[in-house]
Amino acid sequence: MNCGYVALIGRPNVGKSTLMNHLLGQKLSITSRKPQTTRHRILGIKTTEAGQAIFMDTPGMHQDEQKVLNRYLNKTADSTLLGVNVVVWLLDGLYWHDYDEKIFKKLEQAGLPVILVVNKIDKIKDKEAVLAFFAEAKEKYPFEQIVPVSALKSQNLEVLEQQIMSLLPESDLIYPEDQITDRPERFFAAEIVREKLTRRLGDELPYALTVEIERYEEHPELCKIYAAILVERNSQKCIVIGKQGEMLKKIGTEARLDIEKLIGQKVYLQLWVKVKKGWSDSERALQSLGFVDTID
Repeated sequence: MNCGYVALIGRPNVGKSTLMNHLLGQKLSITSRKPQTTRHRILGIKTTEAGQAIFMDTPGMHQDEQKVLNRYLNKTADSTLLGVNVVVWLLDGLYWHDYDEKIFKKLEQAGLPVILVVNKIDKIKDKEAVLAFFAEAKEKYPFEQIVPVSALKSQNLEVLEQQIMSLLPESDLIYPEDQITDRPERFFAAEIVREKLTRRLGDELPYALTVEIERYEEHPELCKIYAAILVERNSQKCIVIGKQGEMLKKIGTEARLDIEKLIGQKVYLQLWVKVKKGWSDSERALQSLGFVDTID
């Protein structure tokens, strides 16, 4: 069997999380239209008769490192290239960005086989432009393959999966065949709450909030989850709660339903909002919130 690790890389908001979810056939990574929705490295394991691909969804590689959180996201994305067997670099169209030049250099240093994936191909009507871009890409870097896909519509994902599997080394299974991730359920509960917050409040609170599970109690008939939503200012707290608590109630209901689908059990979810000033620019605060890597 072919088994190994696959890094999904690219700039923020190009569709890495959507791609992994559709490759797995199950939602693990949260998604939204806002850049930097993914903050942690998330493992998604797919086992088939051909082998086992262990996908690593990462924060988007970006230039802004003004805050400690931004530096953490970049470091997490960069470190994913260590110890993987294949790199899948995702673009969201037929063009390059300034930061892509830095990604080229990182890939050259890593010396790994790279598949270039052009996402959202369903939105591109000019087929000659597609072929011209592929020719240009081959001149820029020795990609193993260039695969056009639509992650959202699951177009051409079987071809991509076959290409990935062909590049993985022969090996016994690394994880049990029924395992799909290495993260605990309480981690995904926090991520689901954050997804609902990001989707409903993204324009007002793009990065200034996070979610901390304070208690996670598993009972035979009911799972009780108590979660704190952390913001940096009192004005943000008012936005999250909403008029007469309506916004927080909507977010809680949406999150509870998704968590119930994930764990297959009834859920009692209690949310409250706390102000933790400067959490996104404090290494100690980030580490206490589960951003465990040391930030240089």
